[in-house]
Amino acid sequence: MSITKKTHKPRVRRSSQASRDNILSAAEALLLEKGPQALKLTDVAEQAGIAHATVLHHFGSIADVQTALMERMIRQLVGQILDAHRRGEDTGHRTEAGMQAMFDAFEAKGAARLAAWLELTGESRRLTMVRDAVRSVIASRAERDGTSPEVAEDQSLVGIVLAMGVGLFGRSLAELLGRPAGTARQLAQDLLRGMMVPKR
Repeated sequence: MSITKKTHKPRVRRSSQASRDNILSAAEALLLEKGPQALKLTDVAEQAGIAHATVLHHFGSIADVQTALMERMIRQLVGQILDAHRRGEDTGHRTEAGMQAMFDAFEAKGAARLAAWLELTGESRRLTMVRDAVRSVIASRAERDGTSPEVAEDQSLVGIVLAMGVGLFGRSLAELLGRPAGTARQLAQDLLRGMMVPKR
């Protein structure tokens, strides 16, 4: 009779920031695979390969994980938009690149679903950094493109609402109506481009 020893994975020591990043990456993977309702404490801990007490230690609650994940996704999106503004050769190119990055984020990364989930559960009020992130994009546009802050703010507001709507319903509504999958995104972006044409 042979006795087999159970082998345990060696524990990985991480810095506090690396541990938080690991937890948020696990939460994002679950979000993309199963949706925001799968962001439960035990599931996130299992996906991250840690004890659920470790998640609580770093975030306090699953609601804090959801908020931190949304903030991280928004930071990434703002970084992409600002990067597009810096690299753009002209106003039109910068605007188009920023718009594509925003729609990509809300449509492909699950950001629209998580934002809607936070809104429906009353947690969206916790996303205070969203305001600062949006304002940084507005300030960048106003400075680089000569757009007034009020106009840039209006365009950003409409753009975010359109991108959210496309991310949540665009594909399924187009399919319901027998239209190609990208129809809602194309129409929404055409509306946004029309709004951004300078008034004479």
